[in-house]
Amino acid sequence: MTGIRIEGAKIIIVGGSSGMGLALARRLLGEGAAVTIAGRSEDRLAAARRALGDHPGVATIAVDISREEEVAALFRNGGPVDHIVSTAADIGGAYQLLPSIELAAAQRVVESKFYGPLMLAKYGAAHLPPSGSITYTSGVAAYRPAARGSVVAAVNAALEGLVRALAVELAPIRINAVSPGWVDTPIWSFVAGDAKQATLDAMAQRLPAGRVGRPDDIADAIRFLIGNGFTTGNVEGGHRLI
Repeated sequence: MTGIRIEGAKIIIVGGSSGMGLALARRLLGEGAAVTIAGRSEDRLAAARRALGDHPGVATIAVDISREEEVAALFRNGGPVDHIVSTAADIGGAYQLLPSIELAAAQRVVESKFYGPLMLAKYGAAHLPPSGSITYTSGVAAYRPAARGSVVAAVNAALEGLVRALAVELAPIRINAVSPGWVDTPIWSFVAGDAKQATLDAMAQRLPAGRVGRPDDIADAIRFLIGNGFTTGNVEGGHRLI
């Protein structure tokens, strides 16, 4: 990796109690970073600590990023930070055909994947150094939506628009988004229910890579974005934004 030093860095991972966020936490702890995992569930945060072997470099904090006052308190009480990552997504009930979509479920997606990231930038940017970064996860649905995925596709696309705007406004702080394809994480229980494994297996047969993604694959991508000082918006220093 080039550019940004990870050893000794202070990194907040929102949504780091499972899946891609947890894989990233494990990767960063192994490189000597101090990692704070933030999430809504105290039980899941405790489980994440156990999964990481109660590593001395990890801390946990309960926060709901859809609530502005809680995000403000996260940074007001937490001191300086070098990098912020959010893999949080509340998509329960959102994967429905249009006639079955409930507004409350759609609002939860917007709050967790758009308003939450917006608030993280609003309150977190002031605590980041010029070499700092904010990295979000959007999703392939922004480009290849499918039936039942209209809400998630729209919110992922909105998040990527936000990333481009923040990369300009908050420069030289780097703002990026990883857009994963299908990744075998617990979130697929909300998408496919009992058909999760069969659904992922069917997609694996279609993909050129021959398999769906794993949490470590996305952790590698986020680690690159944290560490590469030329990457904001895309790996071109933001040229397409000026």
